[in-house]
Amino acid sequence: MTQINCSQCNTTLNCNVSDITACWCNQLPAILPLDSSATSCLCTRCTLSKINVYLESIYTQPIKAQIEFAKKFRGNDNLIEGLDYTMQNGYMVFSKWFFLKRGTCCKNGCKNCPYGYKK
Repeated sequence: MTQINCSQCNTTLNCNVSDITACWCNQLPAILPLDSSATSCLCTRCTLSKINVYLESIYTQPIKAQIEFAKKFRGNDNLIEGLDYTMQNGYMVFSKWFFLKRGTCCKNGCKNCPYGYKK
């Protein structure tokens, strides 16, 4: 375990560079494309922020493309606060990403439903 600083916010974090499969970041879905800017570790908050910014670009695509992108992440039942849901007044509010991964609309008029269903 190596103690380093987040390259964006300078927060101290523990990185398991000797066994990347045991590192905390391996619990997050591999949504972000790897590019030349992915040169150092980010903290959980900055990583989730970067993922959510990337997902915003996915949300501009037609709904079928969004569903197709999210399909490969369906099997993961590990819900991540800040990605799959946020807490509001003691309640879990599911995100657009959560609903896209699910792949269908429940027709309950959920707050972040990407499928356009309104009650």
